[in-house]
Amino acid sequence: MNEAPATRETTTADAGVVTIEPENKLRADTYRLLGRLLGTPPDDATLSLLATAPISEEDNLLAVAWRLLATSAERAVASDVTSEYEALFIGLGRGELMPYASWYLTGYLMEQPLASLRSDMRELGFERRDNVSEPEDHAAALCEIMALLAAEDHACGLAQQANFFHTHIGTWLARFFRDMQEARSARFYRAVGQLGEQFIETDQRYLEMVQKPDGTEIERNRPGVS
Repeated sequence: MNEAPATRETTTADAGVVTIEPENKLRADTYRLLGRLLGTPPDDATLSLLATAPISEEDNLLAVAWRLLATSAERAVASDVTSEYEALFIGLGRGELMPYASWYLTGYLMEQPLASLRSDMRELGFERRDNVSEPEDHAAALCEIMALLAAEDHACGLAQQANFFHTHIGTWLARFFRDMQEARSARFYRAVGQLGEQFIETDQRYLEMVQKPDGTEIERNRPGVS
């Protein structure tokens, strides 16, 4: 999955540069990074960037996960990580992990969670790219969509993010990242799994504080949260 799964349709004229709050930019960048690492194995340049990126020295679990990822990237070799990625997500017939919402929520591929996602993507103005073969409920695709939504820094944008997250991400993605940490083939991706789990849980707490413009709580669909 080397390409983004969808593009955003433009329905209004460009109103100029959008200013994004630092917190939301960090959220968008983290979703984008997770989407990149889940969509294709990192090359040497990406590993080098991860190893040398500035990281927080705080003691919270998310900061610790960032430091672990940097250390793992410093020690990793791209060819080995590619083999690891293939064992985890591709395999002979299937990989050790199945990074699809339908699989985690129903035990089958191409089920109702995918149909619901496609409907919500249409409402949000996303359309599937013709050159992408993976179903849209792939973990990488969902992270990429959240990265795009997080770049829309206004109240309605936050409400959209909260609804999308609670419907399509909060129901399963942290559990997927926990499974990644325990996978037999995971080495570098064990650190990716730890970052993913801590970030998703942190973002869930952040988005749970979001309210609709009329002051009512966002409607949440949270079956399967573990």
